[in-house]
Amino acid sequence: MDDDRVRIRVMTPADCDRVAEIRVGGWRTAYLGIIPQPYLDALDVTADAERHRWLLTQADDSVVNLVAEQDGEVVGWICHGPYRDGEVRTEDAELYALYVDPARYGRGIGHALLQESVRGCTAARHPRMLLWVLKHNARARRFYERAGLRPDGAEEPFEVDGVAVPEVRYVQRLPA
Repeated sequence: MDDDRVRIRVMTPADCDRVAEIRVGGWRTAYLGIIPQPYLDALDVTADAERHRWLLTQADDSVVNLVAEQDGEVVGWICHGPYRDGEVRTEDAELYALYVDPARYGRGIGHALLQESVRGCTAARHPRMLLWVLKHNARARRFYERAGLRPDGAEEPFEVDGVAVPEVRYVQRLPA
């Protein structure tokens, strides 16, 4: 019998190849019709994995990378750390990334990762968690809103291959 439970653990360099597959697959699925197709087609899993391995060696303890495992396979990834206001880190937390294997959408993996990230940010005494999401990524926006995050009205321009893909900021106050 398969064990459907999701186990969350700290990401290791050995996870980088699978995390890159999930991230690239996530971009190609979630951003279809939002980001130019040639850009999505050019995403390189190997280069992404190498970038993640390098980032893991450079990150200090304030940046947290977690993976979700199910049936012994990495099926999701989340990363959070201090909120970045330009080059300045603030006391708030920022959810930098959350990706789930597109074949496993809707199974609670993203929710489990987000709950663990919120727990960690709360334990680190961050007053709020903020994140940026593409304005036209309706699925992600619904996910975050169901989890209790709300848009705060801030928008940032973002451009990919000459196409505007604006981001909106979401925020959630964390328990004291």
